[in-house]
Amino acid sequence: MVRKANLPIGIEDYGRIRKDGFYYVDKTRLIQDLLEHISYVNLFTRPRRFGKTLNMSMLKYFFEIGSDSTLFDGLDISGETELCKKYMGKFPVISISLKEVGGDNFDAAKRILRSIIGDEAIRFPFLADSDNLTAIERQQYKKLVELDDRGEYAMSDELLSKSLLMLSRFLHKHYGQSTIILIDEYDVPLDRAYQAGYYDAMVNMIRVLFGRALKTNNSLFFAVLTGCMRISKESIFTGLNNFNVYTVKDVQYNEYFGFSDMEVRRMLAYYGFMEKYDLINAWYDGYHFGELDVYCPWDVVNYCHALKMNPSVSPQNYWVNTSSNNIIRKFIDKADGTTRDEVELLISGESISKKIRQELTYRDLDSRIDNLWSILFTTGYLTQCGTEEDGITRLVIPNREIQWIFEEQIQEWFESETKKDVQKLESFCRAFEENDIITIEKGFTSYLRKTISIRDTNSKKEMKENFYHGILLGLFAGMEGWKVKSNAESGEGYSNISVEVEDREIGIIIEVKYAERAEFDDVCKEALKQINDKNYEEMLVDDGMTTIRKYGIACYKKRCKVISE
Repeated sequence: MVRKANLPIGIEDYGRIRKDGFYYVDKTRLIQDLLEHISYVNLFTRPRRFGKTLNMSMLKYFFEIGSDSTLFDGLDISGETELCKKYMGKFPVISISLKEVGGDNFDAAKRILRSIIGDEAIRFPFLADSDNLTAIERQQYKKLVELDDRGEYAMSDELLSKSLLMLSRFLHKHYGQSTIILIDEYDVPLDRAYQAGYYDAMVNMIRVLFGRALKTNNSLFFAVLTGCMRISKESIFTGLNNFNVYTVKDVQYNEYFGFSDMEVRRMLAYYGFMEKYDLINAWYDGYHFGELDVYCPWDVVNYCHALKMNPSVSPQNYWVNTSSNNIIRKFIDKADGTTRDEVELLISGESISKKIRQELTYRDLDSRIDNLWSILFTTGYLTQCGTEEDGITRLVIPNREIQWIFEEQIQEWFESETKKDVQKLESFCRAFEENDIITIEKGFTSYLRKTISIRDTNSKKEMKENFYHGILLGLFAGMEGWKVKSNAESGEGYSNISVEVEDREIGIIIEVKYAERAEFDDVCKEALKQINDKNYEEMLVDDGMTTIRKYGIACYKKRCKVISE
C-alpha cells in the first residue's frame, strides 16, 4: 500500500512542506507572473487563511541567495528553465511577518516590532564584518542587533523606522545585488492599535518605516506585501512609484490564493475522498476572487486531515476558530430595520447590492453601516456574485460555514438584547408555567419581530424549525429554577424542548414546527399529536413532575400560533 503524503496542518513554511514531503498545492506560477508583470511594490489583499503566508515563504525560498533548487523540482516553475537560471537563488531577501505586532499600548507593540526586525537582521551576521560595508555601516548594523540589559533589542525609535531601509542597503552592498522585501500581514499592527487605542501613533510609525524602505530605495529590487485590507487612504504608501494593489475584485493573481475546484478534486482523488466532494463544496467553496470560484484552503486541508483520521467525521467550522468574529457582532449591533432585512436575505441564500469601498481606514469602520458591508466583504464574510452599474457589487454569504457564523452571532446578539428587559422576559417564560396561551403567543411574536430570521425561501424545513427552536432556547436560558433540555430522549423519541420547574413540580414539553403557507392550526395540532404519540411526557413524570404542560407551536416568518393541552 502506497503511503499518502501528510497534510500540512498549520505549517506555513514552504521549505518544511517540501523537505518533509507534505501535500502541496502548486502555486509556483505566482513567481513567473510576478517577474513577467513586475512592479516596484505589490500588495495582495485576501481574507485570512487563504495561503498568503505560505506564498510569501515560497517566494523567499525561491529568490534567496543559497536557496535549495530541489525544493522546486517537479513543480510548475521548474519548467521555466531560463527564468529559474536567471532569478532562483540570486537575491538577498528580507522577510518579516507583522501578524504578532500588537499589545495593550504603543510601547509594547514597538517592542514586538523591534524583536521581529532584529531577529531578521540577525540572520545576516556576516554584515558585521563585511568588507563591502564602511566602518560606519558595520557599526550601524551592529546597532540593529544590539541587546539591552533585559535581553531585548535596543534600537531607538529612529533606528527602528530606518531599519528595513538600512538592512536592504547593507545587503545590496555586501552582495552587489538589489534586495527583495517581503512583508506579511502588514495591516495587523494597525488593526490591533485601533482596538487598543494607539492608532495614530502606529500609523505614523508604519508610514515612516514603509516609506523609507519602499519609496525611492535604490537597493530594492521589488517588494511584496500581504494583508486583509487595503489601507492606502492612511497615506502609508504615499508617493510610492509603480505600486500595484491586487484585491479579491481583481482578476490578476486570483488563482494563487485559495484552492480552485480542480485543485480540490485532485486532493480528494489523491486521498480517496471524492464521495465527500458535494459536502466540501457546500461548506468551503463559494468565494469569488475576480472571475474565479475559490475554496478556503485552510478548511479543505483541515477537513481532509480529519477524514484521514475518521472517514465519517462531519465538516467543522475550521476558519471560524482561527480569529475573532466580532466584526459580525459589531455589524449586527449597528443594524437598523432595513439592514436586518438585508441580513435575512443573505441568510436565506439571496444576494444584496452594495457599493464596496476597498480603501478604508480603521477610523471609518464604525462611522457608517455601509463601511461595515465593505469590511465584511474584504475579510471574507461575504463574497461577490456579480456587479452592476456604478460599481455596485452583488454580495452573498459564500458557504455553509460562514452562514453558521452569522446565525451564531445573531443568536448571541438576540440573547443579549432580550436580557435587557428582564421583567418582560420573565413574564414570557412564566406564561408557560401558567398555560397562558395569549401571553406566550404575543410574547414570542414580539421577540420574532426584533430578531433576524430565516426567510421563507429554499431553506430546508428542518433548518427553519431549528432557527425557531434556537430562539426559544435562548429566551429560556438563565431562567432561575428551570432545568431546560433540548432534543432529549423521552418516551419513544426526542422531544424538541423540555423544561422541569422543580420547585413547582411542573413539566413543560414544547414541539416547534414550521408552518408552510402559514397553515398554523394544522401544524400546531400536528406538533401536539407528535408529543402524545411519542409519549414525550414520560421522562418528566419519571422525574417527579406532577403537572405537565404540552405546547404545539407553529411558526411562519415572524408570526406564530400556540395551542396547548
